[in-house]
Amino acid sequence: MARTVNCVYLNKEAEGLDFQLYPGELGKRIFDSISKEAWGLWQKKQTMLINEKKLNMMNLEHRKLLEEQMVNFLFEGKEVEIEGYVPPSE
Repeated sequence: MARTVNCVYLNKEAEGLDFQLYPGELGKRIFDSISKEAWGLWQKKQTMLINEKKLNMMNLEHRKLLEEQMVNFLFEGKEVEIEGYVPPSE
């Protein structure tokens, strides 16, 4: 049976991650309170950020920027700003 979490991003009970995907205390916080669905949404934003800003994951400053954006997106409800990106209209 899949584990469920009270996802703070989706603000509802949802299927939780299978294992801790991010290291340290932040990783534990994500594992305990972010759903698979919300993590998937973040991964799409993360990919866009890395590509558009040409981030290098070997660069400590770039990793810090990505982590700040992740916390803002998942826990503070802030949208990721990607210059020139316009979401598709439904």
